[in-house]
Amino acid sequence: MSAATDLPVLRAPPFPWADAGVSTGAPADRAPDDLCALFAQVRDARVGGSFWAPPAEIAPAGRWLLRPRAAADHVADEDAIACPGELDPWSILPDAAGLIAHGDDEWVPLARINDLPVRLLSSGRFGTIGDSDAALDRRAGEALTAAAWRDPFTGGPSTLPQVVELLALWRRTFDANRAIAVASGMAWWKRPEMRRFLWHPSRPLYMARRAGKALSLAERAGGGLAIWPSRVSSRLIVGAKTRGVPLVRVEDGFVRSVGLGVDLVPPSSVVVDFSGIHFDPHGPSDLESILEQAAMPPALLARAVRLRERIVAAGISKYAVDGAPQPAPERAPGRRLVLVPGQVGNDMSVRAAAGDLLAAENVNAELLRRVRAVEPDAEIWFRPHPDVDSGLRQGAVADEEVLRHADRIVRGGGMAPLLDTVDAVHTLTSLTGFEALMRGVAVTCHGTPFYAGWGLTRDLASAPTRRMRRLRLDELVAGVLILYPRYLDPVTGLPCPPEVLVGRMAGTRTRGRLDWIGPLRRWQGRMLGVVR
Repeated sequence: MSAATDLPVLRAPPFPWADAGVSTGAPADRAPDDLCALFAQVRDARVGGSFWAPPAEIAPAGRWLLRPRAAADHVADEDAIACPGELDPWSILPDAAGLIAHGDDEWVPLARINDLPVRLLSSGRFGTIGDSDAALDRRAGEALTAAAWRDPFTGGPSTLPQVVELLALWRRTFDANRAIAVASGMAWWKRPEMRRFLWHPSRPLYMARRAGKALSLAERAGGGLAIWPSRVSSRLIVGAKTRGVPLVRVEDGFVRSVGLGVDLVPPSSVVVDFSGIHFDPHGPSDLESILEQAAMPPALLARAVRLRERIVAAGISKYAVDGAPQPAPERAPGRRLVLVPGQVGNDMSVRAAAGDLLAAENVNAELLRRVRAVEPDAEIWFRPHPDVDSGLRQGAVADEEVLRHADRIVRGGGMAPLLDTVDAVHTLTSLTGFEALMRGVAVTCHGTPFYAGWGLTRDLASAPTRRMRRLRLDELVAGVLILYPRYLDPVTGLPCPPEVLVGRMAGTRTRGRLDWIGPLRRWQGRMLGVVR
């Protein structure tokens, strides 16, 4: 028997930068109690075998499949089609009439998982000539459980359902990444992480600096062009439309690594949007489609509750700070307390979703004026955006101007302690509004952020009529933090579920792989601010 036939049926893709192994090779304690449920989970996940391999270029159209090694031993007496080379079994098996193979071919258990009849030409690991469907099913169940399961993020033990769920996450990521051939507009210090976020085992990703080169490469490869929206020209956008090159927009996610982008700290979370981008309400986005249409089963909502509670308990925020958190200032007794987070004046979310506030000379000053008009008796705290307050980005408001409308300017420390203190948040488009919702704080939107228009916020600007669904909080959390973004484990660099990143951020190990480069990048970020 070759080494290939000894591979576990459920196995990890060949990530080149980390050990992604999900099994130890030790035998499992026992066979599964419910084969039907196990098969259904694997079938829904579409994992097992080399699921990351190229898809089949032929359609079975209800015919039998003939595996390559079986072809020489098979006398054709029916309309069977050969499955040449290494390919994704899930791209062809579900539509076949049956499988003809040798007993040591891992497609045998995958066929039974898909409830396909199997004809064996020899006996082997996965079946014996003459086996009934029930016997082949038992063999398939044993093949799925013939290992002790490993968590690749900790190296500790895992469970079969958790492994299948992780493999399903990797499968969804690869299926999306397969459509991306080129990336452009990625800052140099983000490129290593972007290569991991957009990696596919069977398709190289080209990084192009010039717009013309990027478009030509994508057009030649017949794939999409991933862009960082704020770093590409309108000429590239127009050129992509003219040449029929699909654009895929990539942006920071909502749970970021410790440190802000201005300090050149790479993100551990991004969004990869194939239809638009979440911060622009003028057109649909993948996030909007998820929030409007995605099923929200009880298991997903329970997961969202646990994730939200973990984030809140750990004080995690996109605008986190290094070091020990600082407590919020004391509030005035007996008064409603409102927080107004400042924003970067020329941020893309502001330009896309600020509405008529864009006409103001300074959006932060105008926002404060409007908040005071809406909340005449409240105590108002203004939190300047850290990048603006340090002089690195636009949108600064003189302190005396702020204090015409606000009672206090709050600088330093993280956002989480403030959100745990205030009664309400008034915002333009800031992510702080979403973080406030997660903590049960009332939110008023003066612009149209991605979380407005779903029935959870007080909206003073018009939300898109596309947003028809009324969401509960944890439906919003499920869409925004689980279904839409991507995450990288900051220790292994492997794509991970959000719980892994949140666990790292809540613990002591946050950016183990990049500790050496963080201080250099922060220094360069400050230098870039000086020379702007």
